[in-house]
Amino acid sequence: MDAAIHRFAPQLPLAVAFSGGADSTALLLACAERWPGQVVAIHVHHGLQSAADAFVGQCEKVCAQHAVPLKIRRVDARHAPGQSPEDAARQLRYATLIEAAREPWPVQGASGDPLPPVRSMALAQHADDQVETLLLALSRGAGVAGLAAMPAQWSRADLEWHRPLLDLPGQALRDWLAARGQAWVEDPTNADARYTRNRIRAQLLPALQQAFPQFRATFARSSRHCAEAAELLQEMAQADLAAIGTPPGITALQALSPARQANVLRHWLRSVHAITPSAAQLDQLLAQIGVCRTRGHRIHLKMGRGFVRRLGSVLDWYN
Repeated sequence: MDAAIHRFAPQLPLAVAFSGGADSTALLLACAERWPGQVVAIHVHHGLQSAADAFVGQCEKVCAQHAVPLKIRRVDARHAPGQSPEDAARQLRYATLIEAAREPWPVQGASGDPLPPVRSMALAQHADDQVETLLLALSRGAGVAGLAAMPAQWSRADLEWHRPLLDLPGQALRDWLAARGQAWVEDPTNADARYTRNRIRAQLLPALQQAFPQFRATFARSSRHCAEAAELLQEMAQADLAAIGTPPGITALQALSPARQANVLRHWLRSVHAITPSAAQLDQLLAQIGVCRTRGHRIHLKMGRGFVRRLGSVLDWYN
């Protein structure tokens, strides 16, 4: 734990997304010890379970004990029809963290001066979370972007985001807290077998530990390889889209290999129209492009929340 925080070099001040659970408690205390007066905490109260108020109380207690400024944000995380509950909560959590980080902090820094705006955000996902994310992606047939799992660092909304604990198993964080006599709260939903992630944690990770003791490191290496491949595919897609035009020219598309057609079309739909097509939808579109050899050939396919159609010599998307 100490070595992971020693390698961590965020821009300060730093905000920690703090749930009150073991993982974020360990991250918050380790960061507060290393950068006293430069670390703040943000707790998002989702209101999705009766235990949520107990999480708030634990966060307030820990932050008061360690003189860490705390913001609590209460949100309504109920999902829309057809939306995944986990995805809805995750999207709202990120938006709330960004909003809270941008707001002024009415506290004093270590120097006695007002604390400047937060520049970095730290999240407490660890090696077990990374493995769970990879296994979930595999179970859903994800491509290399999905198999890249969670990045250790990225930029969003003028903040630098970090996951400094990705090399540590979850038990190491609990051991670190136990050695200090520090309590935390357990989310009761973590034991709910209705959630696939919980079944992976309870059933697959112990089996992997027994069969492949180094699985966390080797899985992480595979994810890094996938991240590199995804970056190369993104660069190729950007170059191909610049060459075939926006919207994509059908004749120019046909000059590309099927794999490059799929790659650039995925990029066009995502980057220009915020649409991620299913594998079946993309296969249908590729088949139609392949046989589009006459002026009168019609293309009109469902794609995400709208449709892709032929419009003269190019493809068009509308809803």
